[in-house]
Amino acid sequence: MLLVVTYSRAARERLRNACRRHDGAAVRRFGRAALFEETEFGAFLALRLRAVHGADVQVERTEPLNEFERVPEQVRTAAEAYADRDSPSTPYRAFAAGTDHPDPERMKGREL
Repeated sequence: MLLVVTYSRAARERLRNACRRHDGAAVRRFGRAALFEETEFGAFLALRLRAVHGADVQVERTEPLNEFERVPEQVRTAAEAYADRDSPSTPYRAFAAGTDHPDPERMKGREL
């Protein structure tokens, strides 16, 4: 996928128009951002926006996250347990204290 992020009103408007006009290439819109198919036409649309608006348009190549390949089991387990916690207002730091769940500060410092 190609992620296109816009940083000006004019670039957002042009992104919106491109997504409407070429809905087959635009996978999803998020207001000031959109995902385009990773095709030559998707790249053409993204690069055309950047050619017109320069630094007001950022284009990134993305890849889906395979959580079983890239995310440690301990982190996946902690996310599931935290989602199923008894009290929805409990912050993760308090939830993880005194358990085997990873510390949030440690997770912040580790890349996938």
